Amino acid sequence: MKKILLLSTGGTIASVPGENGLAPKMSADELLHYLPEQNRSYQVETKIIMTIDSTNMQPEYWVTIAKAVYEHYDQYDGFVITHGTDTMAYTSAALSYMLQNLGKPVVITGSQVPIMYKRTDAKKNIIDAIRFACEPVGGVYVVFDGRVIIGTRAVKMRTKSYDAFESINHPYIAYIEESITYHHPVRTVRSKEPRLDCSLCPDVFLLKLLPGTKPELFDYLKGLYKGIVIETFGSGGLPFQERNLIPKINELIDAGIAVALTTQCLEEGGDLGLYEVGRKVNQDLIINSRDMNTEAIVPKFMWALGKTTDLTEVKKIMETVIAGDTTP
Repeated sequence: MKKILLLSTGGTIASVPGENGLAPKMSADELLHYLPEQNRSYQVETKIIMTIDSTNMQPEYWVTIAKAVYEHYDQYDGFVITHGTDTMAYTSAALSYMLQNLGKPVVITGSQVPIMYKRTDAKKNIIDAIRFACEPVGGVYVVFDGRVIIGTRAVKMRTKSYDAFESINHPYIAYIEESITYHHPVRTVRSKEPRLDCSLCPDVFLLKLLPGTKPELFDYLKGLYKGIVIETFGSGGLPFQERNLIPKINELIDAGIAVALTTQCLEEGGDLGLYEVGRKVNQDLIINSRDMNTEAIVPKFMWALGKTTDLTEVKKIMETVIAGDTTP
C-alpha cells in the first residue's frame, strides 16, 4: 500500500465564507473528510504547513514547503500539496528548483471552488493528485482538471473555469480519467539522493513593458533589486527610439544587476537575435529566457541570485535547462 503525505497550505480549496468573503480555514484532515470513500490502494496522512490565501504567498514560504517535503521524504511514497490557484504556478516552479533529484512525485493541486460547496472541482482534483502521487515517477507536478503538468510549465489561464491551468510550451505529462494515460515520457532519478537547495534571494522585480515606458524608471529600481525581469514585446523587442530604454538597461548590468528578458507572448518564446530591437542590449550578460514562462523565470532568478551575484554565473544558471523549464 502506497503511503502519501498531504500537506495543506490554504487556498480556495480550504476556504469558507466569512464577513469579508472567502478565506481559508479548513485543515488537511477536514479536506479529506469531504472525499468519497473508495477502495483505496493508498494511505493518506496529513500535515498543515500554513493556512493562507495564496495571494499572500511569499518566497520564504516556498522554503517552508520544500523543507516539509524533504524532512518527510523517506517516510512516504509521494506528496500532495493543496494550494491556492493564484500563485500555484510560482510555487510549483520554485519547488522544482529547490527539491533536486526527486525519485518520488510531489503533486500540487487546488480548486476554483471551495471543497465545502456542493458543486466543486476540489474533490476530483485531490483524488487525482493522490492517484498521481502513487505513480512511480519523480519530480514536481501540477494536477488540475484531470491534467498533469510539469512543475515549471504550469500557467493559470482562467479565473473561474475548472480548466484553470495550461501547460505552456511543453506537452501535458498525462491525463487522469478512469486510468492515468501518459502523453510525454517522465524521467525518474533513482540513483541519486534527493537534495534540498533553498538558496533564495527575493530581490527580483518583474516589469511588463508598454508603449511609453520611461527610461528613468530603471534608476529607481537600481537600488532596490538585484535582478530584474523585463517582459518585452514580441520576440524580445526593446524600444530604442524616442524613449530609448537600451542605455538604462545596460547601466543596470554595469552596476551589477542581473537582467533577464522574456516575452509578453505566452507561447513559442523569444529570440533576441531576430530583430534589431533585440540586439542592442549587452549580449554577453543579458539573460535570454527563451520559452520559459514568467512563473518559472521569477523563482529561478531568485534561486540563482541566492547562489551568486556574479552576472556570468547567474546567466549560466538561468540559461541551463532545469526540471524541463526550457526547450533545449
